[in-house]
Amino acid sequence: MGRLVRLTALLGLCVTFAALAAPARAQPFPDRPLRLLVAFPPGGAADFVGRLLAQFMSPLLGQPIVVENRPGSNGNVAGDVALHSAADGYTLLLSSGSLYTVNPHLYTKMPFDPFKQLTPVASVVSDELLLAENPSLPPKTFKEFIAYARAAKPPLLYGSIGNGSEHHLAMELLKERAGLQMTHVPYRGGGPAAIGVMRGEVAAMFGGGSATPLVQSGKLRALAVSGRKHVPLFPDLPSISEFYPDYNVIIWQVVSVPAGTPPAVIARLRKAANEAIAQPQFAQRLEKAGAGEPDPTTPDELQARLRADDASYSQVLKTIGLRIE
Repeated sequence: MGRLVRLTALLGLCVTFAALAAPARAQPFPDRPLRLLVAFPPGGAADFVGRLLAQFMSPLLGQPIVVENRPGSNGNVAGDVALHSAADGYTLLLSSGSLYTVNPHLYTKMPFDPFKQLTPVASVVSDELLLAENPSLPPKTFKEFIAYARAAKPPLLYGSIGNGSEHHLAMELLKERAGLQMTHVPYRGGGPAAIGVMRGEVAAMFGGGSATPLVQSGKLRALAVSGRKHVPLFPDLPSISEFYPDYNVIIWQVVSVPAGTPPAVIARLRKAANEAIAQPQFAQRLEKAGAGEPDPTTPDELQARLRADDASYSQVLKTIGLRIE
């Protein structure tokens, strides 16, 4: 009889513990802070976008979002950190689309397959780049810059935010279209590259949010934009496509999570990201910083863009023969 009483009591305790544990298991996502890995260092457009996105998404998710800069290898470093995190939605990755569309064709030892090991959640921002030069150089216009670069002996140095970035490929494409000889100097991010141009370490660069304030203050001179549209902050700047019709370089930032993240969690994150970038203040902050414009997409549109850019950049990299060990 005593044994039966003890067994009944034990079963009662198990039921009690199960009842207490059930609400914990049923807690809606998210129930603790998230972290957002930014694939570039502080001071550039990607960092600005990441911090702005975290600020606007946090109230929608009801949890803080801690921004963590993990620069290196055009997003590979941050991507690797994300892939070594749990696939539970609490670690987000903000990178340029080039992590998917450029890096696999650029790095001979690509550490992971982004299409298989990452899941894109939402496109956040698209941005045209400014072709900016040191203002002490003689050219005052894009046409004058092309002529100056063609005649330069030795070839001009140009900076970028890193090997294989769209900023790097934008200049390589311009070199190919215009028949230029220029030497690449990679920096660790947009801020350092813009400072390099300002100090005269390199002659020019393609930049976004990192170059915009220096252009506005007169410390850099903007010559043209990389996309087909004129940018609101610099409406008088020509598009390079006006001189080379097939030239068009657009940067866009995408939020991803490790593959295997539950679909319901991905849907929650996508909804929050799209609601964040739809707020008028988000677009206003982007425009003021020269960091692009909101770029909402459906999941199918995002996948289609990734695949199209993957095919395009694969051909570009083959044409210019660029590979990195």
